[in-house]
Amino acid sequence: MSRGGDSSFVEYSIEDKPPFGTSLLLGVQHYLTMVGANIAVPLILAGALGMPAEIIPRFVGTFFVVSGVATLAQTTFGNRYPIVQGAPFSMLAPALAVVGVVTATNPAGPDWQAALLQLQGAIIAAALIEIVVGYLGLLGKLRSYLSPVVIAPTIALIGLSLFNTPQVTSAGGNVWLLAFTLLLIVLFSQYFDTAHRVFQLFPVLLGIVAAYVVAAALSAAGVYAPGTPGYVDFGMVLSAPAFVPIYPLQWGFAGGPNTVTVGLPLVGSVAFGVPQFTASFFVGMLAGVAASMIESLGDYHAVARLSGVGAPSKRRIDHGIGMEGIMNVFSGIMGGSGSTSYSENIGAIGLTGVASRYVVQIGAAVMLFVGFVGYFGQLVATIPDPIVGGLYVAMFGQIVAVGLSNLKYVDLDSSRNVFIVGVALFVGLAVPSYMGNVGSAQAFQEGMRGVWLFGPVLGTQIVANTVYVIGSTGMAVGGLFAFVLDNTVEGTREERGLDEWEDAAEADEDFASAYDRFVRSDERQTKAD
Repeated sequence: MSRGGDSSFVEYSIEDKPPFGTSLLLGVQHYLTMVGANIAVPLILAGALGMPAEIIPRFVGTFFVVSGVATLAQTTFGNRYPIVQGAPFSMLAPALAVVGVVTATNPAGPDWQAALLQLQGAIIAAALIEIVVGYLGLLGKLRSYLSPVVIAPTIALIGLSLFNTPQVTSAGGNVWLLAFTLLLIVLFSQYFDTAHRVFQLFPVLLGIVAAYVVAAALSAAGVYAPGTPGYVDFGMVLSAPAFVPIYPLQWGFAGGPNTVTVGLPLVGSVAFGVPQFTASFFVGMLAGVAASMIESLGDYHAVARLSGVGAPSKRRIDHGIGMEGIMNVFSGIMGGSGSTSYSENIGAIGLTGVASRYVVQIGAAVMLFVGFVGYFGQLVATIPDPIVGGLYVAMFGQIVAVGLSNLKYVDLDSSRNVFIVGVALFVGLAVPSYMGNVGSAQAFQEGMRGVWLFGPVLGTQIVANTVYVIGSTGMAVGGLFAFVLDNTVEGTREERGLDEWEDAAEADEDFASAYDRFVRSDERQTKAD
């Protein structure tokens, strides 16, 4: 365990194992906090791909299967933090760029299949670099240069980056349902938490379910008309397939080029889609993976703080990033769009005090199972956006506060600290907003080509795509800005909070890797015998 950290607010610590029934509900609650994002990514991609409607439930199910496997792998063999893994938004921009280029070339066979096979290849290739970065300890080496002055705005921007998500700020949204959902979560987590244990442990689950029941009742009564925000369409659920077959290289079933049919015992002939590898797509996806790694670094610090333990050690960071790389390869093989640490369930830890690894693993097992159930994907898809928006306000507001709480270690009377944190937060919001106004990676590349003197370099695909993807990720921009300034502007270790930070941080020897636990322990036991 750590040598520091305040765990007074934690109801279940990382090593605790609540009763199975309680863990099951708590695990589902953890996953409910991220279903909006984990469904949004495949739905956005499906729209860009022009994917047939009958295939979308299978596509969504794939993301939940990958999420379940990746979470189990990370919590068992990776950094072992109670953090859910899911589809990354940081890799969505390069994924959409790949889809756009491939579909524009009018490929042989179904356009969506050709684009997906190229996307799979780009993710697998970029993920191999992430594995190298993780297990060679390249990212972990930066830990000694990371002070609370850097970590505070980085974590805060995880939450602030989603303040303008459509589920929250859409002018045509149902503000009353959003406010009702937020009110329920606030009541259950902040006012009723001492009235009964159920409110303390399940504020998010209770809030979502209660708001969903109200929305469903109003939809059935005709108050919410079809197509309006808040409407619950149960017809979608009934029309979904009961079982969706999800297996590696599954998109070969659509036929077309780059498909291999293999005869297998018991199941007969199975068509596999072979991932395609294109250098330019790999480079673009590498930028998304780089942004994902920076985001995960902030997530690790946030979940450690909310779990009541010290800042992560170099070894834990390295194993976490390495395992994320392996799971990105797995996602590419399965036909998803990548995997990374999710911020949503970190906010749930802050609201509920449930930081149990066992709980998250139970939830992951449930998601792995229901990913094969078509009804589930469609049921989750019927959760109205205003309910998801209310959830986001509570979850990400909590993460913003957690990030800023790291400033307790630094000297806030220091003008250099105040300047770095303030400007890092500002540019972390402003630069992504600028990139959004540019419109696309292709438009940004065209603009860079016109830059005086440096245009031939900045306008290359590798440079333009890298800058665009990282510049579109708020916490990457703010974190990099704070990192450079904090390590170049003069300041003492005490002023930067490094001394107190390191006293509270986890030591490398406190983290036991999967090899330490499963291999070395067996070797020691054998010698003892």
